[in-house]
Amino acid sequence: MQNRKYELLLAAVIAARATSFVFSKLVLLSMDKYNLMALRFLAAFVLLVIVFHREVARGGRRELAAGAAIGFLYYLVMSCELTALKTTASSTVSLLENCSILFVPLFEALLLKRFPDGTTLLSALTALLGVFCLTAQQGGVSGGVAFGLLAAALYAAAIILTARVSRKTEHTLCVGIIQVGTIGVLALGSSFAFESPHLPAGGGQWLMILVLAVVCTGFGFTLQPVAQSHVSVERAGLFCAINPAIAAVLGTVILHERFGFFSAAGLLLILLSIALPSLLRKKSV
Repeated sequence: MQNRKYELLLAAVIAARATSFVFSKLVLLSMDKYNLMALRFLAAFVLLVIVFHREVARGGRRELAAGAAIGFLYYLVMSCELTALKTTASSTVSLLENCSILFVPLFEALLLKRFPDGTTLLSALTALLGVFCLTAQQGGVSGGVAFGLLAAALYAAAIILTARVSRKTEHTLCVGIIQVGTIGVLALGSSFAFESPHLPAGGGQWLMILVLAVVCTGFGFTLQPVAQSHVSVERAGLFCAINPAIAAVLGTVILHERFGFFSAAGLLLILLSIALPSLLRKKSV
């Protein structure tokens, strides 16, 4: 029952982060990407510092360095994600970005200098076929698809780095808060360098940015490590399939994004590739 509570928390966290694709795409209609990132992550950082100021005070140089390094990688992930959302359906970007769960074992195999196992290769080939279906629907590899895949690769690198540094500190929440602040500061600098930053124009934009800051960042980014502390890697991988599924439904209902035959086939194949390792292990047991 205790593990079930953490699994429910993980499902809620992933569902919350899935909504960010739709809200981000709506805000991007009238705001540049770095401007949006700066407002979202700096607002979340201020909120987290107010709520968890005692935990932040316990951090030292190790937590600061770890949070800054992870935050830099997530800054690159978010930059690619928002660039992809400019030209590609939110459901497609979510699907591509969640291919990171396949990149992780591949990157780990390269780092450890060993050949990936059969399950990993089968999952990667299934995901590759799914991406092919998505690109076939669009008539080729568009810029949005390319940036979505780059976001997935960077996301996988961030996951691996997080796993490495989180074992060296007891203050993982402090690391997560510094990570959020790092993304906000880097985005703010990029916005002043490459854009003309401005505040949201109306109440609707403010509401969506607050949802992104509180629900998708404050809740989604911060509590995922807490939830995964009591959930196996296999189960967590299976739960990640929730993200693109919810993003696809929200994209269809709210943004009126249409899925043709090849897009639907790509959706099913990528969901299958994400769930395949857990399904095969369960069958083996």
